[in-house]
Amino acid sequence: MSAPPAVPPCANMGTAVSKRKTLRNEAMSSVAAKVRAARAFGEYLSQNHPEGRNGSDDVPIRTWFPKENLFSFQTATTTMQAAFRGYAERKRRKRENDSAAVIQRNFRKHLRMVGSRRVKAQTFAERRERSFSRSWSDPTPIKADSFHDSRESHDLQDSCGTLDGDFDLNWEAEKELEAMACDGEDFIPPKIMLISSKVPKAEYVPTIIRRDDPSIIPILYDHEHATFDDILEEIEKKLNIYRKGCKIWKMLIFCQGGPGHLYLLKNKVATFAKVEKEEDMILFWKRLSRLMSKVNPEPNIIHIMGCYVLGNPNGEKLFQNLKNLMNPYRVAFESPLELSAQGKQMIETYFDFRLYRLWKTRQHSKLLDYDDIL
Repeated sequence: MSAPPAVPPCANMGTAVSKRKTLRNEAMSSVAAKVRAARAFGEYLSQNHPEGRNGSDDVPIRTWFPKENLFSFQTATTTMQAAFRGYAERKRRKRENDSAAVIQRNFRKHLRMVGSRRVKAQTFAERRERSFSRSWSDPTPIKADSFHDSRESHDLQDSCGTLDGDFDLNWEAEKELEAMACDGEDFIPPKIMLISSKVPKAEYVPTIIRRDDPSIIPILYDHEHATFDDILEEIEKKLNIYRKGCKIWKMLIFCQGGPGHLYLLKNKVATFAKVEKEEDMILFWKRLSRLMSKVNPEPNIIHIMGCYVLGNPNGEKLFQNLKNLMNPYRVAFESPLELSAQGKQMIETYFDFRLYRLWKTRQHSKLLDYDDIL
């Protein structure tokens, strides 16, 4: 076989040059086509938007697109980009305005919430100041101006207006009057039993007292509606019926409560702080002290039943503050556990022990009526 004929180098160079010319002509024709397209787009805008053309040769009217004789592919592209940038800018500003409105709305809401919290905090501070360092276990609901709104406070103020003057009386003279009233071998010092209706099955408590001791005087009072003044008046009346002029030697307060507090009346809880600062509470214990005996050679005793007041240190503080209130009368407070030896002795002082245990087993029961047992 014979070899193919060799191609001269000059032929290859001519072919490369012709290819470059062809590519350049195609590129130029492409640019010319784009310019023609841009020019056609400019004519379309001029025809469809006549307000963009000059109405007068003297006063040029500026429009957002260039004049026809200056229109080119580059200016058309720039114009479309400017239009798009304006749309994007408007959209961005709208987003910023919406965000600013949301922030302002939330901030105004925050200010309202902070203001309401501040008012609530001030109200809470005022309530806490009125509550006189309430115990954690104190169940008394806080009421604004409860003392001024309670009718018993006004009654106590009126009836105790001369309380300070009465204490100026001669102690020995009062003691002699009491000794004369209690003279006689048949005299038995009275024992007052104060029973709150809040105690479960409290209506049966007067039926289980010691029947061989006529000196026990039960007083059942209404926890919901009674006042301190009502309780004191009832005690005075019962003492005068028993023996005119006699005073209390022993007293049992049977009520609900807990460690460090006594639930004497509705919305009236005795705590170590309240018996120092609440005026109606102070007046009650001072008036009660004046009903205690002066001729008793030993301190008069007030027993607390129905709750264990000495369950925490606040109970000791409460009893100490009550003793200070009842000075110069000598009074001792006791609140033993019922299952202890002292508790049994306290129960036997006032109750028939067998009937008391029977009542205690049926105190919270609804299956068997206590009347049937009696």
